[in-house]
Amino acid sequence: MAEEIQVYSSSGNVFADLGLPNADELLIKAELAHQISELISERELTQIEAAKLLGIDQPKVSALVRGKLSGFSTERLFRFLNALGRNVEIRVTPNLESNVQAETRVISI
Repeated sequence: MAEEIQVYSSSGNVFADLGLPNADELLIKAELAHQISELISERELTQIEAAKLLGIDQPKVSALVRGKLSGFSTERLFRFLNALGRNVEIRVTPNLESNVQAETRVISI
């Protein structure tokens, strides 16, 4: 007889679902890194070209595009987006749903 598999709904943050500390920060960094990777791909930059543009070495670009983000602060990822010609806007808004936890998210236009 097959073993029954438990299925759970996601909270929208895989890092929180896994019980990792600083889950919100991890999700934001992952989303920013995804944006950076997309821009590098869209421009058809090699990792060496991207490294020069971002002011880092090629192994760091490799780590970034592979999601190895422990060496990158959110602020540093903002600077990379600026170097790739993107504005970064931080907006603080009221939480209109008092019974729902306020959230931090990355919105791309």
